[in-house]
Amino acid sequence: MSQKLRKRHIAPRTRLDSLKARFMDAADQVGPMADNARDAAAHRMSDARIWAAPRLDRAAHSVEDELAPKVSAFLADAARRMDPKPAKSRRWPMMVLICGLAVGTAGYMMYRRNAERWTDSMKETAADASQWVSEKADGVGHRTDDMSKKMS
Repeated sequence: MSQKLRKRHIAPRTRLDSLKARFMDAADQVGPMADNARDAAAHRMSDARIWAAPRLDRAAHSVEDELAPKVSAFLADAARRMDPKPAKSRRWPMMVLICGLAVGTAGYMMYRRNAERWTDSMKETAADASQWVSEKADGVGHRTDDMSKKMS
């Protein structure tokens, strides 16, 4: 500090030295006030943060719980309205195809069962017919024998 005092009391050689000495005196006076202002500002900033933190947290939760779902629904609705052609469901064609296959399979199974029954009934009918023909042939054969005996 003694050097500062010595420098200040030295007679200024130029006008610039004179201004420099004045500014140094002003800095010495303003320095403690600036320190006090910095400390007061830091204290006020701390108070402001303590006051603002719960309010910001409450606002964040309010936005998240109330505003965000509304904005999301609005954007989804806007996207749905802007979509030029809504995607068609592929579920119905598949259901029709599966039902058609099921009905076709059932029809084929019924056809096969009826065909087997018809074949069985035709076999029985053919067996009856061949038995009837064979009986007729035997009958005709007996009559022919009887006729030939009568004629001889």
